[in-house]
Order: sequence, then C-alpha cells, then structure tokens
Amino acid sequence: MAGLATSLGAGAASNSLDQIENCDLILIFGSNTSEGHPIVSLNVHRAINKGTKIIVGDPRKIELVRYADVWLNLKPGTNIALMNGLANVIINEGLQNTDFIKNRTEGFDEFKEHVKSFTPEYVEKITGVKSEDIIKAARMYAGAKNAMILYGLGVTEHRTGTENAMSVANLALSCGHIGRNSTGIMALRGQNNVQGASDMGPMPAIFSGYQSVTDPKNREKFEKYWNITLPTTAGLKSVEMLDEAVKGKFKGVFIVGEDPAQTDPDIHHVRKALKSMEFVVCVDLFPTETTNFAHVILPGASFAEKDGTFTNGERRVQRIRKAIEPLGGKAEWQIICELATSMGYPMKYNNPSEIMDEIAALTPIYGGISYERIEQCGIQWPCPTKDHPGTQTLYQEVFSRPGGLARFVPLDQKGPGEPTDEQYNLTLITGRRREHYNNGSMTRRTAGISQLYPDELLEISAEDAKRLNLVDAEIVKVSSRRGEIKVKIKVTERSQTGSVFLSFHYQDALSNILTSPHRDPITGTPEFKACAVRIDKFMDKSA
Repeated sequence: MAGLATSLGAGAASNSLDQIENCDLILIFGSNTSEGHPIVSLNVHRAINKGTKIIVGDPRKIELVRYADVWLNLKPGTNIALMNGLANVIINEGLQNTDFIKNRTEGFDEFKEHVKSFTPEYVEKITGVKSEDIIKAARMYAGAKNAMILYGLGVTEHRTGTENAMSVANLALSCGHIGRNSTGIMALRGQNNVQGASDMGPMPAIFSGYQSVTDPKNREKFEKYWNITLPTTAGLKSVEMLDEAVKGKFKGVFIVGEDPAQTDPDIHHVRKALKSMEFVVCVDLFPTETTNFAHVILPGASFAEKDGTFTNGERRVQRIRKAIEPLGGKAEWQIICELATSMGYPMKYNNPSEIMDEIAALTPIYGGISYERIEQCGIQWPCPTKDHPGTQTLYQEVFSRPGGLARFVPLDQKGPGEPTDEQYNLTLITGRRREHYNNGSMTRRTAGISQLYPDELLEISAEDAKRLNLVDAEIVKVSSRRGEIKVKIKVTERSQTGSVFLSFHYQDALSNILTSPHRDPITGTPEFKACAVRIDKFMDKSA
C-alpha cells in the first residue's frame, strides 16, 4: 500500500483481473501466482493461450517459468537493482514513453541520472541475472502495447518492501504502462480480503479510505460521527505492539483471525511478547499456536456463518451471505459491539448493512457503495457517489497524488538485512503452497488436502544437496541465528544454488522460528523472503 500510494496515489491494483488475458506482455515479479493466487493464474493462462509474452522475475523456478520467454532468476533481496537495470536499458536505448513522462509524471530527470550506473553488466554482478536476459526483458516490456506487472509478497516482504513497490512503479511509469485497460500494476494481495481490511484503516496512521489521522479535518469528521475524541498521533503497528510487550509497556491484545505465534517472524520473540502480556484475547475458528497464549478464547464465525463484504484484489466490493447461523452464537461484529458497549461506548447496529452505510458516509472511495447496489454484482472503488458505476481502471486521466502527477523515486539497492556468511551460508525463502492456506489451521484439518501435501518439505538444489552430502527425503536440521527446526528435504530444480525454500503452513516445522527480525522501516512488514540459515544432518539423540 505505502509504496504504490507514494508513487501513484493509491495502494491498490490499477486494473481489473479480467483485463490480464488481453495483455501483450505480463511481467510476473515476486509472485508464485500458480500456488499463491491460483484463481488469478487462470487469467494468466488464458493470456498465455492467446499468445501473451511472459517474463518471470523470481529466485525460484516457479511453475510459470515453463511458459516464460525470459526468466529473471534474481538472488533474493536484489529487486531494486533488477528494476533499476531494466530502466537503465529502456532509457539508454530511448525506449521510454517521452510524452507520458512529460505530461503525467514528475522527478524523471533525477531518476534517469540515478539509474545510469545500473548497467546490465553491473546489475548481473548484484542479481546473478545474465545481462543479456536483462536487456531482452527490458526491450520486451518497453515494446509491448499493453503490458501489466503482477507482483506479490516476493516484492513486499523484504526490509525494502515499500521501496521495492516504488521500483515497480518506476518501471511502469518509464514506459507509460499504466492508466489504460490491460496496462498497469496488479499488486496481488496475500489473502481474500486483505484489500478490504487495508481499506478500513487498520494501519495506525490512517482512518478508513487511507485518510490520515493527523489531518484535523479527518479527525473532526470521525469524531463528530462517532461522538468521541480521537488521538492526534498514530499508534503502534502490530509488530511494534509485540516489541513493547517484551519491554513490559504493552499489556493486552485482542487478536481476531490471526495467528502471530505461527505466522509472524522470529517466533521466539513473538511468544515472549504474548507471555509478557497481562491479557490476551483470541477470536478464531480453531485452536492455533496463538490461542495457546490466550486468557480468553471467543469463537469466530466462518465466511458461511456471517453476512458482510469482501473487497478483493481488484478493489471489488462483493457481498457474502451466511448459509447458517454462527455456530458460536455471534459473528465477530456482534462480539465487538457488545464488548465496546460493556466498556462504556455504546455500539449498536441492527445488521451489517448499517455498518456499510457508515463506511460509505465516512470513506470517500466507498461513498456510493451500499448492500442494495452490490446485491447482484460487486463494485470496484473508487465509487464516490450513488450514481457512480465504480472504477475498473485507475489513473486513466490523472493520478491520485497531489497535483495529479505520478512520481519517479530514485532508489538504491540495499540487499537483505541478514546476508549469508561462512556459518549461515544459505538464504531461506519462505512462502505458500497451493494446497494449504496460511497457518493451515483449516486446510490441515481437511483430509483430502492433507493427503495431497501431508508434510513440509525443504526445497534444496541438487548442487547444494551434493555439497552437504544429503539425499532426497532425508531429515535435516535447519538453523538460523534464532533457532532450529527439523524437516525432510526435497531435492529440486525449483531452488537455485545458494537458496532454500520452506512454507509456513505446518506446526511441526515452524519456519518462522528461523526468519529474520528485520523489517521495512516504513510499514513494519517483516523480511520473510530472505534470512541466513545452515543445514546439518539430523542426529536423532533418542536413537
């Protein structure tokens, strides 16, 4: 959200998902789309079947590489160098969209000067991507009529995640590949309602619709509607809450549908924080690693047990309708209302439709959305008025930054917060598998899915396995500076020499025991995609 908002004005996908199949070229960057976003990948495959060219930028040889015209097999954490290198070729060869840059952007001259040093040969030394592949990809992207960039958590889950997203925007702006149908940037969100959750203002510096809490006009609007005095400064991000808990300064937390004791990085730190708190409340469907630390557990409601909306990755606000009454007796919105009322702030709605009406009243981008309007078909924000049809493609005329111009941002390559060394000589990348969902608390309880992928496997290259004298299916010990786990290995061509891969779905192989404490300084997003580990043969002490 933060990176795209800085460069373009809105932290969301610029286009509709159905526009993907009509692209001439798709650059898939830091997204294992087939496994992390299998429905989106159907659009990609339809495009491939129509002859769309594919560029894949990913450290792993993901499934989509087999369809790629170019695979930019960069080393983990070298995203900015690669994006700067592509821009360098485009500008040096005069392939940039001069009219678009002149009329719709600012800061290009500084950006142009900055990327001069990022020659393909220099970038090859940093990223490991062959200079000829960098040149080929740059020419293909610049030469396409309608090109889209699909990017995922491989861009954002780095200590430079915000800057990585800005570097993606820089590339699109240099070619004018944004603001038209089938031409733009699709930020693929990690779960089904991440966009909707972001829109509602969970970050401590914003109200719903990305309205700053430090703006007196915004505060006045919300204070008047809610009949309450609001803070004038931003609060803590979730990871900062845990930091303060370890220091003894943060006493309680209310966790809804989240499992930080499994899915946050540096789990030992997270668990120490949860143990340090005086009061932990969890609302969830099933027991999780985090509910082990809860003083009170309240039953959550599944999607089939509540009415409401999901806002998907193309900004489409869609209705969901309960098939049965909540098995626990209440939906989460009812729990929150009753808790607020018992704590002295009366909060009452007759139904979720009234909550949506309040959202529309306070959130300009949702201003024209109501349950009545989305009963049959969802609407994409921004939809400011009740007669507005919604917006399929952003930025067709102006960008939503002040002055209406997009902004080029010169960026330096920084690399992972924890590079490899002699002791920890492999880079661990973490991610998802198609068969499982997030912490696995639901999918691991599903017999059919568990048969497909019953156990976690550490993916390692044949070269690294040979160097370490390991064989396929052998159980090993994986260690980082924070802890160790044991796991079975899978020798595969998906991993490049020097890097290994784990998912975070399995309780008996908690990969986030290993992951790095480094974070993006702007958003607090942890660096899940790169930490230094070592692999040793597992010695069973009980034998």
